[in-house]
Amino acid sequence: MNLTAAAEEEEEDPSPAEIHLPAEIDWEMLDKSRFFFLGAALFSGVSAALYPAVVLKTRLQVSHTPLSCFRTVTYILRHEGPRGFYRGFVTSLTGTIPARALYMAALEVTKSSVGTAAIRLGMTETAAAAASNAAAGLSAAVAAQVIWTPIDVVSQRLMVQGDSPFKYRGGVDAFRKILTSDGLRGLYRGFGMSILIYAPSNAVWWASYSVSQRIIWSGMGYWLSRSRDSAAGFKPDCGTVAVVQGTSAAIAGGAAALVTMPLDTIKTRMQVMDGCEEEGKRRMTIGRAVKSLLKEGGWMACYRGLGPRWASMSLSATTMITTYEFLKRLSAKNQENFT
Repeated sequence: MNLTAAAEEEEEDPSPAEIHLPAEIDWEMLDKSRFFFLGAALFSGVSAALYPAVVLKTRLQVSHTPLSCFRTVTYILRHEGPRGFYRGFVTSLTGTIPARALYMAALEVTKSSVGTAAIRLGMTETAAAAASNAAAGLSAAVAAQVIWTPIDVVSQRLMVQGDSPFKYRGGVDAFRKILTSDGLRGLYRGFGMSILIYAPSNAVWWASYSVSQRIIWSGMGYWLSRSRDSAAGFKPDCGTVAVVQGTSAAIAGGAAALVTMPLDTIKTRMQVMDGCEEEGKRRMTIGRAVKSLLKEGGWMACYRGLGPRWASMSLSATTMITTYEFLKRLSAKNQENFT
């Protein structure tokens, strides 16, 4: 090894290479009709691909005894067949489309308005991006839960029909029976817990996603600065941008799954096990859900289904964000400016 050359290399402190990223597309630049139509189609496909992991996670969360993912998968396939992994999917998809539309609208409007206000207040670009993404995630989660919670209650009841004393002939029948027995409150069972989970989770997720991207691009800039060809800057292709976005999304999604898992387990039990025979037909509350979980397996019972949820949220985050960014570029009014 040439020590002189190594010393000279260590003395050099190259600045990060300039990376020319594609222009950001905000709410005003989108063709709204194309945005919502293509969004419904793309996210329906994503939901179909990830739905089995959601069913598996839900079954594990409501189980009174700890089961492995493999045993649960085997049980579903043996007793219900592949269709068992898609129980309640039509109902879930029916609610996903309007909920996603409301989510995306709230997300983009909030991100654009808060980002502009933050810049005017003198915040740095990085801080403004993190603040606008956090605020956008918070408002989008709250808006979407207004539609999503009733759909979630119905679809989860259908997911666990094999383990539930209730029998439904489909989404409409489940909706009618829940409304008849418990009223509107029954359809919004766990709404407060959902807001408690998804509002801060989305805020942290979008802020982490923004920061993670900047860290990755910054690290790439430092790495490229050691190249003699970096003086002219670097313009990543669409594939590189998608990889960075997907990696950032997976990091943020995995962390959010770990932090919010106990709350999600409690919410699922409140939505699915309310009035079950095992609970003496009493209304399932947060306290009763926590008590039953602690009795069944201590605090670790709150993490049943963590593996499928971690995988589901990481994969969902990765596919969602790459699909979402692709959707925005497809929906831009002047697409030639964003290539």
